[in-house]
Amino acid sequence: MNIGRIVDKINSSIGQDPDATSIIGVLDIYGFESFKVNSFEQLCINLTNEKLQQHFNQHVFKMEQEEYTKEEINWSYVEFVDNQDVLDLIEKKPGGIIALLDEACMFPKSTHETFAQKMYQTYKGNKRFSKPKLSRTDFTINHYAGDVTYQADQFLDKNKDYVVAEHQALLNASKCYFVANLFPQLPEETSKQSKFSSIGTRFKQQLQSLMETLSTTEPHYIRCVKPNTVLKPGIFENFNVLNQLRCGGVLEAIRISCAGYPTKRAFDEFLDRFGMLAPDVLDGSDEKSACAAICDRMGLKGYQIGKNKVFLRAGQMAELDARRIEILANAARTIQRQIRTHLTRKEFVSLRRATINSQKLWRAQLARKLYEQLRREAASICIQKHARAHRARKAYIELSASAIVIQTGLRAMAARSEYRYRRRTKAAVNIQTKWRRYQARSAYKQHKKATLTVQCLWRGRLGRKELRKLRMAARETGALKEAKDKLEKRVEELTWRLDIEKHMRIDLEEAKAQEIAKLQSALSEMQGQLDEAHAAVIKEKEAARIAIEQAPPVIKEVPVVDNTKLELMTSRNEDLEEEFIALKKRIEELERRNSEMENESEVKSRELEESKSRTSQLQETIERLEVNVSSLESKTKFYGSRLWFHQQMRISLRRCKGFIAESQSWSPRMSCSAIKHQLLWKRQLQLKRQKLLGVWRMDIK
Repeated sequence: MNIGRIVDKINSSIGQDPDATSIIGVLDIYGFESFKVNSFEQLCINLTNEKLQQHFNQHVFKMEQEEYTKEEINWSYVEFVDNQDVLDLIEKKPGGIIALLDEACMFPKSTHETFAQKMYQTYKGNKRFSKPKLSRTDFTINHYAGDVTYQADQFLDKNKDYVVAEHQALLNASKCYFVANLFPQLPEETSKQSKFSSIGTRFKQQLQSLMETLSTTEPHYIRCVKPNTVLKPGIFENFNVLNQLRCGGVLEAIRISCAGYPTKRAFDEFLDRFGMLAPDVLDGSDEKSACAAICDRMGLKGYQIGKNKVFLRAGQMAELDARRIEILANAARTIQRQIRTHLTRKEFVSLRRATINSQKLWRAQLARKLYEQLRREAASICIQKHARAHRARKAYIELSASAIVIQTGLRAMAARSEYRYRRRTKAAVNIQTKWRRYQARSAYKQHKKATLTVQCLWRGRLGRKELRKLRMAARETGALKEAKDKLEKRVEELTWRLDIEKHMRIDLEEAKAQEIAKLQSALSEMQGQLDEAHAAVIKEKEAARIAIEQAPPVIKEVPVVDNTKLELMTSRNEDLEEEFIALKKRIEELERRNSEMENESEVKSRELEESKSRTSQLQETIERLEVNVSSLESKTKFYGSRLWFHQQMRISLRRCKGFIAESQSWSPRMSCSAIKHQLLWKRQLQLKRQKLLGVWRMDIK
């Protein structure tokens, strides 16, 4: 009664309408109770849990499967535990435990032992009822959550605990509102009845009324789980929680839901919610085919289409909702983008209009200020013009005096530099003349010595041949002996020639490899030095240009150009070009002769091909050097004092070409000596270039 009054107070405080057709109720009950001592209260609580579990099974399992059958979908029957036999054991009338308890309470001589013995006899064959060993009043009921053993010692006393009708009428007439509400007036039919009414019967009637109310509503179940038995936070007992879930039927419900179709929607609801996933299937098709098309397009598997509903597997509704949310989000972003574009453009147009007006006003103000400033500038320019003219005349007079002094000193310095340059040039020419004479004399002596050696060897060979002929003529011992001697000599001569040719070939290959490496290194060094010289010339030219630009306008530099030297060098260049053309013709003729000689011997042709490849490389190198020389010669108009170096380079190149042209018709040994001479000339040219570069650097300083 106290609980009912509390509920009424809560309903009145939240403003519940007593005539409302729809209500939201909360039913909070204990779970199954199984203690060391279980009495009549635990039996009533467990009966309530059995009733609610049956309602849960009917709502979740039976009604679900009936709907599957009604919609005629393909499904397999799922077995689940039905507790109707336990309910019949407790509340069936007649024959239930509560009915036997009421019957025992009606007899004054009944005791708990007679009540227990009667239960033992009545439910002897019931599989849900059992009698513990060594006990006279205890009994065990197999509930869906497990076995619970009850002690029937106080069942009769607790079942008779009811309020007498006269006492209830007296308390109901109390002037205290709280006491009068605790004992409401009984109906007339109940007061007139003299029949016995027990606690168990009234509890069963109230439970039946509760179940009828639940049957008219749409229930939603919330299972509360106690994480531990010590009632402390942060502790989670796995076995205890799993046992609670199993006893509460949660695991069984999950199994049945996964085996069946937990989500179902009518065709119109399904299309209203998920029609946006496939808008094209909504036109020109019925609801059933449209739902099937949407599910197929989304890639769902295992769903069922009934007569009026769509049945989905576990997780498929969440997948469809995720796709729907994605489409709605995209649509919302599109709408937001358009609205933001409109608002931004509207704001931009207003800002642009305001900006144009502001700019118009500011530009007018700036134009007025600019006009005033221009007037002031014109006046100041006139004043500055006369002041600057006075300062310029004064500065000009001072600069002209200082320029004359500077020109005097510079011209004297230039004359001294030219004098030093000519002295060094003359000394270098003398040194080069003596050095070339020494080189020519050394080369002549070497050639003379080599020629004498070759002549001696050749004359000795001819003398030996003549001696052999005389000896062979003196010997007239027989034709066989002469033939034998001739053959032996012929074999010795051939063997000697083979050895000589072999040694010559080996020496030639080694000399060629060494000379090629030296030539490549020398060419790379010459190329680097030419690049450095070219860079130095460019730097000198740039320094001269900068000096000319930075010089005062009054000072006029008169370059000294030696026209006689330029004419002389031009004529020499023409002569060198003619000689170069003649050398090219000679090279072509030698190549033709070389091709004729290749047909005579394969061995010599290979050697000549190698020499040709080397000469072609040297020609390419010489051509590159000529290009560099020509580029340097083009700059002799400004640097006339450096023409001597280019002349020497032309002479060296001409001598190299002459040796290359002649070497194509020489033997391998002569080609090697020619390559050695070329290396000597290159080294001489490098020494000359280094000397000239040193002279140039001194002139620049």
